[in-house]
Amino acid sequence: MLLAGCVTVGPDYVPPEVSAPAHWTAELEGGLTAKHVDTQALANWWTALNDPILSSLIERAVAGNLDLKEARARVREARARRGISQADRFPTIYTTVSASQNHSSEETGSGETRELYAAGFDASWELDLFGGIWRSVEAAEAELRASEEDLRDVLVSLLAEVALNYVEVRSFQTQLSIAEANLDAQTETYNITQWRFEAGLTTQLDVEQARYNLEQTRSQIPTLQTGLERARNRLAVLLGHHPGFLKDALAEPKAIPVTPLEIAVGVPADVLRRRPDVRRAERQLAAQTAQVGVATADLYPKLSLIGSIGLEALSPGNLFLSCARTSAIGSNIGWTIFDAGRIRQNIKVQTAVQEQALIQYEAAVLTALEEVENALVAYADEQVRRRSLVKASQAAQRAVDLAQNQYVSGLIDFQVVLDAQRSLLSLQDQLATIEGEVTSNLITLYKALGGGWTSLVPNEKK
Repeated sequence: MLLAGCVTVGPDYVPPEVSAPAHWTAELEGGLTAKHVDTQALANWWTALNDPILSSLIERAVAGNLDLKEARARVREARARRGISQADRFPTIYTTVSASQNHSSEETGSGETRELYAAGFDASWELDLFGGIWRSVEAAEAELRASEEDLRDVLVSLLAEVALNYVEVRSFQTQLSIAEANLDAQTETYNITQWRFEAGLTTQLDVEQARYNLEQTRSQIPTLQTGLERARNRLAVLLGHHPGFLKDALAEPKAIPVTPLEIAVGVPADVLRRRPDVRRAERQLAAQTAQVGVATADLYPKLSLIGSIGLEALSPGNLFLSCARTSAIGSNIGWTIFDAGRIRQNIKVQTAVQEQALIQYEAAVLTALEEVENALVAYADEQVRRRSLVKASQAAQRAVDLAQNQYVSGLIDFQVVLDAQRSLLSLQDQLATIEGEVTSNLITLYKALGGGWTSLVPNEKK
């Protein structure tokens, strides 16, 4: 028994080795650097956008989001399950108290009435000879850690979603402002065209062209307003409130948050150590490895110790006399001799599930690296596109001003004015969209780097 008590069957868990690239494949441009990532700065990455409203929304989402509350409840569930597994390592003691009265038949017995009173404690304890219980505790501990990483992963996704929807709100507001400003300018152009027509300086064709250009711009506004309402409603739900909750709070248009000049992204190995989804997959692999040991332990004998101590008497007054004491002690050894291969097949099942967990871990590693690489490329390339659109938008504004002056002077056809106005509206709208995409790509990059969980995940009791 002493020798067997030192045996823990099944494989011992060894963390898998993953060879991460030494550096990122994507070119680090647009302020991206391979400098070491400041863990605290990455944990509070939204502060780099310098937007107090966004910071307030983040705090409220952490407090009220329903998915995050559910993830916290799963952590509590896993902690309780670990407690159940740990309890199996100790004896089970329970007590009983009974009182009975039996009357026998006068035809078959003495016809007497007898009373029996009893009280006592019973105990049983399964000795963990081959480590099956220990492996179950090991699995429960790993599952708990996996649930904690799941909580962190939910938090990382939540903060990114809040920020992305907030940027979307500001992008729609900017696009609405552009559309309304162009609507005012085109209304003025229409009035000028109408005046020139009444003065006999132009034709009805110019008036109708100015009108359809004006109405086409007006038709875009309801679509933008719908998108704005959807983004605000989604943001409210992320905070744990009903749709429309933030309509007044986010009614005033604000600029899209500006990205910082420099962003440290570190190296791939740092990301793999920090990403909650990768850490969760590793802990799930550890838990399943322990389950192989739990299944293997069923191949071996199980030894249980049982015992009881109590009192029995024919009357309540004699129940506590020394002569009323009873006791028993014993042991029970059980060993499955034949089960048609059920235990061995279960070991194969758990081993196959362990292989799946390893594959899922490797897939999580590749997905993490892919997401970061894609985010790096998107962030850098969209900044190049933004610079070009800024120059194009400025040139389009100058073209509109020149076209309107020359048209009023009768030097060019009205079609040139229409083309210039349409181009300006299109470029300004694209520029507003790309401004939001640049910031959104930075948020996506922070999410891919695993930012947002270090300082905000509550310290749950161990």
